[in-house]
Amino acid sequence: MKSTTRTMKSKKQIALVAHDHCKQSLLHWVNENRDLLEPHSLFATGTTGHLIEHETKLPINKMISGPMGGDQQLGALISEGRIDMMIFFWDPLNAVPHDPDVKALLRIASVWNIPVATNRASADFMISSPLLADEVTIDIPDYEAYIAERTKS
Repeated sequence: MKSTTRTMKSKKQIALVAHDHCKQSLLHWVNENRDLLEPHSLFATGTTGHLIEHETKLPINKMISGPMGGDQQLGALISEGRIDMMIFFWDPLNAVPHDPDVKALLRIASVWNIPVATNRASADFMISSPLLADEVTIDIPDYEAYIAERTKS
């Protein structure tokens, strides 16, 4: 597929997601990095978003709960270029009923080339990157060229 570019502004749109067994760990991480996260726009699946907002008082754009479709809502935002990066504390040792949704979310993040942290170590690297506060250009699929190619007569 052909590619084009998208520019992430210096104020990032950051998705925060956590499986049930990882919510407290993500909450602790957000509290530790509150000052770095505060200038950015934060998005989260329902339960995680409510917990973070209640605990930290940071404004969170909340989707519905992940198992109810919140993972797909975030995936849609990613495909629309409205999420720049995702912190997803997931539990690789505990299967959840909505595993297909989780895989789809991680897949769409990869398709649209957004940075994803799936554990504390990778989240620490991402949050401490100087690129967090910079305007950054990334390669993304050229969807317009894809549609034009697929629909030409």
